[in-house]
Amino acid sequence: MKGSYCKYTLNFKRPSGTSRGVLKTKETWFIKLEAQGEIGIGECGLFRGLSIDDCPDYEDKLKWLCENLHLDLEIIYNKLKAFPSIYFGLEMALLSLKGSSPFNLFPSKFTNTQQPIAINGLIWMGDKAFMKAQIAEKINAGFSCLKMKIGALDFETEYDLLKAIRHQFSESDIELRVDANGGFSPDDALQKLERLSKLHLHSIEQPIKQKQWESMAMLCEQTPLPIALDEELIGLIEPEQQKQMLEFIKPQYIILKPSLIGGFKASDQWIKLAEKNAVGWWITSALESNIGLNAIAQYTFTKNSKLPQGLGTGGLFSNNFKSPLVVKNGKLNHVNDQEWDVNLPFY
Repeated sequence: MKGSYCKYTLNFKRPSGTSRGVLKTKETWFIKLEAQGEIGIGECGLFRGLSIDDCPDYEDKLKWLCENLHLDLEIIYNKLKAFPSIYFGLEMALLSLKGSSPFNLFPSKFTNTQQPIAINGLIWMGDKAFMKAQIAEKINAGFSCLKMKIGALDFETEYDLLKAIRHQFSESDIELRVDANGGFSPDDALQKLERLSKLHLHSIEQPIKQKQWESMAMLCEQTPLPIALDEELIGLIEPEQQKQMLEFIKPQYIILKPSLIGGFKASDQWIKLAEKNAVGWWITSALESNIGLNAIAQYTFTKNSKLPQGLGTGGLFSNNFKSPLVVKNGKLNHVNDQEWDVNLPFY
């Protein structure tokens, strides 16, 4: 088996705001496997500033992988544990290699166009007018679950936006989730959660920054609004670390981003642990191209979750790859009458 890799820069159609700054581009990497005339493609969704594998020797690890594909998979896994996005890219490429086509990793009713996946409509940070326009657009597009990133504006402005949505749409009409990306301080977080809970929100993601276990555990114990951990999972590689975190903090939900936590194998591990501890979960993409999004969506469908998932729509980037992924009525669909168009140098 031969391996090769390349870098690809995704360009946002419009700069997108997060509590970590405004994103204009998104770096990603791809690996290609070749064996017996077949090709497998995987995306290594590095997320600068967030991934634990955001380090100077990232490309060196990709090169090492391509030169050592003859090794046992467990040896490779142990070598790449601190590089979750690369291991996920390898997982994806191996499934791609074995599939009926490079992009058919988990055949199901989703890939056969019979059943879509319910997803949340993401409202990006920005000024009030921009956020209001996004809300109207998502509701008109048929989304019944909205996720709003908060922390860019002052809390009162964001609270008023959420209040306006709830005034127009009851919780039975629209499910509202918010993502603070660690934007609250431990000192005022509980007060803000109490106010937000009056708007009948579904949950809040990562109200305070990760690695503050005692403060987060106290919040999860006292909160009137369910808390979902997101960034808190990043960097917890060993099962014992994961177990300790869940049992200590006792969150209401965890959110799984395969590119940031180590792929399908790691996601399965987290799901098993969450269900053992009566913790809810859902799966989210992390600004991958349509190649990574396709793999995550196919995997997500096999998990049979009843919650709307946090999967992207593929529409953020001007140079994304044409794919069979289509959003209709707030759901992600796989339509077989639309072909892939992948313009990577090695494909």
